[in-house]
Amino acid sequence: MKEAAAKRQSPKPVWRRYGLACVVLAGAAVFAALVLYPAKASADVIPVIKVAEYPHDQRAFSQGLVVHDSRLIEGTGRYRESSLREVDINTGTVLRHVALPNDVFGEGVTVWGDQIVQLTWQNGYLMTWDLGTMQQKSRVAYRQIDRSLKQGWGITHDGKQLIISDGSAVLRFVDPKTWRTVRRVKVRSGLRSIRNLNELEYVNGEVLANIWYSTRIARINPETGKVNGWLELDQLIPAVVRRNRDAVLNGIAWDPDAKRLYVTGKLWPSLYEITFDGLPKAGP
Repeated sequence: MKEAAAKRQSPKPVWRRYGLACVVLAGAAVFAALVLYPAKASADVIPVIKVAEYPHDQRAFSQGLVVHDSRLIEGTGRYRESSLREVDINTGTVLRHVALPNDVFGEGVTVWGDQIVQLTWQNGYLMTWDLGTMQQKSRVAYRQIDRSLKQGWGITHDGKQLIISDGSAVLRFVDPKTWRTVRRVKVRSGLRSIRNLNELEYVNGEVLANIWYSTRIARINPETGKVNGWLELDQLIPAVVRRNRDAVLNGIAWDPDAKRLYVTGKLWPSLYEITFDGLPKAGP
């Protein structure tokens, strides 16, 4: 009886008395490791090098950027302000301009063959334009591309397939002949899913992606979705827009012939040519 009474009166083991607290603390530690200190669990971050600076229309709410024949094709956003334009890189002069309907919010652009492909944000379709005349050719409903595709953010291509972002952590690879999604890749850095994938550009076997409200560009392996590294562009943000929450980094354009990489942002007064360790050297 005394033995039984002693068992009943003996204190509970520490792990049983503080089990819940231990679980909570362990969870907090994991959260901190994955979120609060991502640099230790993710790819390396390197600063870019500014090569040159060019004028850019500060009224342009830049949503998409691509180089064709040494000229910029730029898509801009905002309702009643969205456009598709051709721009002289050196002077920032808008050479051709097409205004989108007032109820359309323009997004990313790319050049595929003899046409420009431009996304819309929440209008539910993309538009194709004749590259030579800038006349609209067609519309393609997002539901045709992928029933789960509700928004358009960024677009590029790898020479075989179009690559589309929608603000999630998923990149969709789309057959440009059938407008059907061929495969999807989830983007991760370490154990973290990288959401808010925005403007895209395919460069040297990687997908470069702006991250909305971030000063960094992700370098993504298009086969696995793994982030190979990060480019830091905080030093390029113009002083005149630093207090404007909407004037974020957005716009990446690669000239494969001259091997020049350009970046800009929404409402930025400048377009920058940049380079970084591992980028092919620019031509003469």
